[in-house]
Amino acid sequence: MAYKSAAAEPATKPRTSGRPPRRRGTWTPWLYLAPALVVLAALLVYPIYQLGLISFLEYTQAQVSGGEPTTFQGLGNYRALFADSQFWQVLLATLLFAAACVVSTLAVGCALAVLLTRVRALPRLALMLAALGAWATPAITGSTVWVFLFDPDYGPVNRLLGLGDFSWTYGRFSAFALVLFEVVWCSFPFVMVTVYAGIKAIPGEVLEAASLDGASQWRIWRSVTAPMLRPILVVVTIQSVIWDFKVFTQIYVMTNGGGIAGQNLVLNVYAYQKAFASSQYSLGSAIGVVMLVILLAVTLVYLRLLRRQGEEI
Repeated sequence: MAYKSAAAEPATKPRTSGRPPRRRGTWTPWLYLAPALVVLAALLVYPIYQLGLISFLEYTQAQVSGGEPTTFQGLGNYRALFADSQFWQVLLATLLFAAACVVSTLAVGCALAVLLTRVRALPRLALMLAALGAWATPAITGSTVWVFLFDPDYGPVNRLLGLGDFSWTYGRFSAFALVLFEVVWCSFPFVMVTVYAGIKAIPGEVLEAASLDGASQWRIWRSVTAPMLRPILVVVTIQSVIWDFKVFTQIYVMTNGGGIAGQNLVLNVYAYQKAFASSQYSLGSAIGVVMLVILLAVTLVYLRLLRRQGEEI
């Protein structure tokens, strides 16, 4: 009878349950994020809940003062809002104005970010300080200064351009253009600094190789730099959409509350007029909910398109 040694026998594999091994420390990152999440919940979730709740109620000055009871309206406020032709005009104006602001801000910010990589240290520092100064200026202060610069009587811009007493805030399109200039002026530093940091992170050998192959600066940006900066461009684009879609201070200050006969109204100013000027707080809340839904939809669609293209965010 042959005897087989234990060394010759195959080692017995340990039994496995078929489930992946449990990762240790799965909840550790969430524990670190818990304080910030609690603060965000207090600052965002509860106000959004109150905004949505008021949009379903009849909530005017009579209910605020206690003269009449608060009643549930369901979708009545939204039906009244969507039946208002002015709402659709303001919504279209807001979409077009926000799109123009986003495109202009990205164009100016990206162009100056590329310029920062081409100039020497001293001009780069001066441009950085000037941009950060514009970024740090409060919106109401910057808007007031821009109104003075383009004032038809005392502003220096009309004198330099030879426009005489031309009023920028009188016409609808000239007023929107003036506000667009101010929005771009106070918004491009964020894009410039963020994109500049992304460009500096790109290996120099890649850009040098493209230059040696005879590619122009525009071709290098379009075919090399921009694709590598796509995750960063996604962030600054979404951030710009959120900022520019809910512009309030610049429009309110520079057009004196929305322009002549409301020709320069945007949704944020329109909601303010409904809620506080007309004391229709429920309608103002409904406009706020519509704005929130639009911003969420735009952001989700944009991220979904990028996911389909295989980009990692």
